[in-house]
Amino acid sequence: MTEKDSADNGLAVIRASKTNASITSTSMTAPVNKIIPFSCVDGPGNRTAVFLQGCNQNCLYCHNPETINLCRNCGACVKTCPAGALSMEDGLVSYDYRACCNCDTCLKTCAFDASPKIRNMTPGQLYDEVKAYFPFISGITTSGGECSLYLDFLKGFYTLVKAAGKTTYMDTNGQVPLWDRTDLLEVTDKTMIDLKAGSEEDHMKLTGRELGIPVENIRRMAAMGKLYEIRTVVVPDVMDNLRTIELGSSLIAPYPEVRYKLIKFRHYGVRPSFSSTKEPSDEMMEKLKERVKELGIKEIVVT
Repeated sequence: MTEKDSADNGLAVIRASKTNASITSTSMTAPVNKIIPFSCVDGPGNRTAVFLQGCNQNCLYCHNPETINLCRNCGACVKTCPAGALSMEDGLVSYDYRACCNCDTCLKTCAFDASPKIRNMTPGQLYDEVKAYFPFISGITTSGGECSLYLDFLKGFYTLVKAAGKTTYMDTNGQVPLWDRTDLLEVTDKTMIDLKAGSEEDHMKLTGRELGIPVENIRRMAAMGKLYEIRTVVVPDVMDNLRTIELGSSLIAPYPEVRYKLIKFRHYGVRPSFSSTKEPSDEMMEKLKERVKELGIKEIVVT
């Protein structure tokens, strides 16, 4: 886990670790990568989207690979920052977010799929950051990276958001089992779960992780009334897209309130190693949509 240096002056010291350690509610933090005040693509209505740092998958086509890993404190980005928002303190990268001009030079410098632009915040600090948007939004959505790496943090944050009368949505790759976390689900309105591939082989090739837990999360969240949508990124010639959407459709067909979002793979933000991959045609997307419709899905979104 990483530690926060000072909330008042906007400095965040990045101190990486491999696990989300057990800590008290007053000191529990999560690494916040970005907050988008108003979004119409991260769930229903106008929502505030919170992106947390760190991911337990490494998708070949990742569109924001800088969110995968925690900062290694190598310091390579510090000297490249034109705004002076980065510095080294006691061997750790320190980030002054108020000085940052968001040019993303540091992200282009980093060789480790990480970002130094992180603020480690408690649930209360994050709530205080976003509550000014509440008169203009229907709720919040947490994403990443992979926000389910910080379930205890989400429970604390969602509890505050729900008490203010706003909805809570979790955008997740489904690799962390959610069905036994009834305490968290009590304050979670809906989940949005990725279905990356339709076979074990494709899923391992694409993400480096097995398919079983995401499928089980989709099944159980749908049965519990906690699933808003599943989403598949369509990547031609890399995976069996038809098999994927047929699996996804079979999982949610008994639940007509759950929608299927089919997302075109696009080159924006991907790593150079995947930048020459073909984007799907409109015709291909329409054929997949028609197949999903044939399989009984009532609401299908193509984007």
